[in-house]
Amino acid sequence: VQLQASGGGLVQAGGSLRLSCVISGFTLDYVDIGWFRQAPGKAREGISCISSSGYSKYYTDFVKGRFTISRDNAKNTAYLQMDTLKPDDTADYYCAAAWTRDPSGRTAVGCLATDRYPYWGQGTQVTVSS
Repeated sequence: VQLQASGGGLVQAGGSLRLSCVISGFTLDYVDIGWFRQAPGKAREGISCISSSGYSKYYTDFVKGRFTISRDNAKNTAYLQMDTLKPDDTADYYCAAAWTRDPSGRTAVGCLATDRYPYWGQGTQVTVSS
């Protein structure tokens, strides 16, 4: 199983970036996907996740309304569209995958927790200048 995150970079405050996570090694139809970030000196934190069918999406309060998670199971890829970026969004961003706990694929309760995920990609760095 491999996860490859990309799309990070340097952007001015108020700008946008779109992160991608390509997942190989298993079909995404039964996999919840999460996006996490880790700023220097801070713990890794969950920011958004999506159920295996894409039906449910979850966001932490500090990105709600600015970030949008999506997935394309046919392309084995998940995305994180980040708009209205702020300097506080500066961090390394990671995608992660876990087998769904909901056979219907409609929910992913608890998917913002780091310990939910056994599979992780490498980070992609996002820097937001003021």
